[in-house]
Amino acid sequence: MKGYTITDIGKVRSENQDSVRFVQDDELQALGILVLCDGMGGAQAGSVASNIAMSAFIERSRQSLSEGRRAPKLVEILKDAAEYANTCVFSKGNSDAACEGMGTTLVAAVIKSRSCCVVNVGDSRAYLISKGEITQITRDHSFVEEMVSRGSITREQAKNHPRKNVITRAIGVEPSVECDLYTPPLKKNDILLLCSDGLSNTLSDAEILEIAERNKQLSDIGKELVDLALSRGAPDNVTVGLVRK
Repeated sequence: MKGYTITDIGKVRSENQDSVRFVQDDELQALGILVLCDGMGGAQAGSVASNIAMSAFIERSRQSLSEGRRAPKLVEILKDAAEYANTCVFSKGNSDAACEGMGTTLVAAVIKSRSCCVVNVGDSRAYLISKGEITQITRDHSFVEEMVSRGSITREQAKNHPRKNVITRAIGVEPSVECDLYTPPLKKNDILLLCSDGLSNTLSDAEILEIAERNKQLSDIGKELVDLALSRGAPDNVTVGLVRK
């Protein structure tokens, strides 16, 4: 298993409020944790929220996974880790006036031996790239996604909707959070890609797939994705996390 992460402030924002990290167990190469968060909040609160959520998720999931045979199923581990991250961000927001009202998206994956589980809150995405095809694993928790689901607007109209960046769920905004969980079939040589909306709002799924298929190294894939977003003006922070089984 190999992992790679990259993030860029973009061409417009004054601060990078995204956080991303890949953690691999030094002794057990079959275990990997990839987490990506896109923060929101005034001043530096967004970056505080994303960093707290990312660190808390990794801490909690590693703690649960270290229990060995007594460890819960991956789905339960990720659900618990997301809830713990929510508690940590919410507590910071309530105890520090400078961080009041902050929040963050969270999309994370834990790969353990032959199992893979993905959790998401917000509109940061997870994609599976396998055998020349790309599949969006997660469903955005956003205003426009709900409109698309109701049939109020088309998928094409959603791309340029003025409220496309309004999310309906976030880590740390409320005392508890509802998250979605997925168990994609991650096979050998498949790629799991996590990204913030700074990438998904700028590149199409087909373009992401084409870049992933053209490059052998994860670092080359990540850099080319970010470079293409930057060449198109990158109005938001752009962040990518990659894992190859």
